[in-house]
Amino acid sequence: MGKLTTHVLDTAQGRPAANLEVRLFKFETDWVLLKTIRTNADGRADAPLLEGDRLRVGMYKLEFEVGAYFALSEPRFLEVVPVQFGISTAGAHYHVPLLVSPYGYSTYRGS
Repeated sequence: MGKLTTHVLDTAQGRPAANLEVRLFKFETDWVLLKTIRTNADGRADAPLLEGDRLRVGMYKLEFEVGAYFALSEPRFLEVVPVQFGISTAGAHYHVPLLVSPYGYSTYRGS
């Protein structure tokens, strides 16, 4: 059964990014908001963002509210980190982690 998961690591402090807001969108004719979650103490969603027949082939976007998480003075260098990605196999596991600091980030397809 396919699923979509994520987690966020705060590389500036060397720990999971707890209580960070994450929004999931799917592209139809425009971006449609599917879900908003907050990461748990381990920097993860409590459950898969999508799974089973809800995970469909298409273009998706995760928006990570890193500006509010780091709560630095404004204007912040990073406010929202968008990660757009495609799902080509609905039955596969797609894991999209975010490694982030107040001044940079990276992502990859995890397992």
